Amino acid sequence: MSRARLAIGFLVIMAAFGPSTHAQGKETTKFKRIPTQFIAALGDSHAKSGNGAESWGLWRQDPGPRGVELDRYTALKAAGGVAPAQWTFDNADWWLEEHGLIMEKPDFPLPPGKYMVTGDRETTAALTVYPKDKNGNARWELADGATLWDVTHLGCRSGRYTPGSRGANACTPANAKQSAFPVTPGGPMPSVEGCNKQDYQVLIVIAVGVDS
Repeated sequence: MSRARLAIGFLVIMAAFGPSTHAQGKETTKFKRIPTQFIAALGDSHAKSGNGAESWGLWRQDPGPRGVELDRYTALKAAGGVAPAQWTFDNADWWLEEHGLIMEKPDFPLPPGKYMVTGDRETTAALTVYPKDKNGNARWELADGATLWDVTHLGCRSGRYTPGSRGANACTPANAKQSAFPVTPGGPMPSVEGCNKQDYQVLIVIAVGVDS
C-alpha cells in the first residue's frame, strides 16, 4: 500500500473539502482532509450499497511501511511477535499485502460515519457507514452512483489468513511462497497451506465527514 500514489487533482480536492449531499438529498456533509487511511472492505464489487460493514476494518496508518518481510518471519517470532513498528503479530489472524509483507491487522469494526474514498482511478465518492442496527448489522452506502469496485484501489491487495482444519500451528507465514508475489493489480491474494483465506478490497480514505 505504501506504493500507492494518489493523483488528487482539483476535482478531488473540491470533493474532499466542499459539501456533499446525501444520496436521498436529506442532509449535507462537509469533509475535512486527513492523512491517508485505508479501509478493508467486504462486499459485492458491483454494489452501490449493502449490509455487512460491521465486518470492515480501518488502517489509520499505512500498513505497508510498517510491514515485515516474509523472510523475516523467524526474527518476528523470536521478538515475541512484536514488529519493528511495534504492532503485534497474531498467529490466529494475520494479514499479507500485495508484495508479501506481513501486515498489522486493521482496527475492527470501521466506525460509523462518512468517508471520502477513492481507488486512485477515475472515481472519488462519499461513503456512509451507518451504526449497527438491533441485530448488529451495519449498512453502507456510496454516493453519486459509485460502486465498491469504482473506489477499490486495485494495486493494494489484502489477504486475511486464519487457521484451517489443521489448527493454528499449521497456518503460518512460513508456508507462504514469496514467488507468488507481487500480486497482479485486482487479482486474488495467494492461498497459504494450512490457512483459510479472505480477500478484502482496499479503499483509500482522503477525508472524513464533519458536523456542519
